[in-house]
Amino acid sequence: MVDDNQGRDDQLDDEEGHQRERKKEEIRDRADEDLPMHGDPGGRLGDLDDELETHDYPTTTDELVEAYGDYEIDTRGGEESLEEVLAPTDNQTYDSADDVRSRILGLIHR
Repeated sequence: MVDDNQGRDDQLDDEEGHQRERKKEEIRDRADEDLPMHGDPGGRLGDLDDELETHDYPTTTDELVEAYGDYEIDTRGGEESLEEVLAPTDNQTYDSADDVRSRILGLIHR
């Protein structure tokens, strides 16, 4: 049997080409994944963050929606009002601004 160096070189080139294509597809797929929102929570909560700091605690979901329901929050899907973000929750009691922030951020990361 004749040793065909050109055939082995072509096969190696094909495999390297396939690996490059798989890598490109993997990168494209990752770009479409939902990434967690990082950074300053106050940046996502906008002016609401300052309001939460000065609000009287304990407070409830209903009280927060009544006072700040129209405030816009940055979410993965765009902006939503606080009322829209808290809509799926029951009337809960929050002891601090940090409790409220944690709940809001948990809801917008879903």
